[in-house]
Amino acid sequence: MSIIQRIALVLTIIGAINWGLIGFFNFNLVAAIFGDGSALSRIIYGIVGICGLINLGLLFKPDAEVERSTEARTTR
Repeated sequence: MSIIQRIALVLTIIGAINWGLIGFFNFNLVAAIFGDGSALSRIIYGIVGICGLINLGLLFKPDAEVERSTEARTTR
């Protein structure tokens, strides 16, 4: 996993935690910190959305360890 994907994954997890706070407690952490509907909060939402799209590629990327273990079993 590249460094960009790792950063995107961390930001996506932070976004998911924010959505969990909204769903369970009706508390929007981004809006509380940066202001409701402010330009900065919209930028944060946009960045998290882009990170989600970057991480979408992880669903379709084959796991290298799984491929290596499958190859090791077939060569024995």
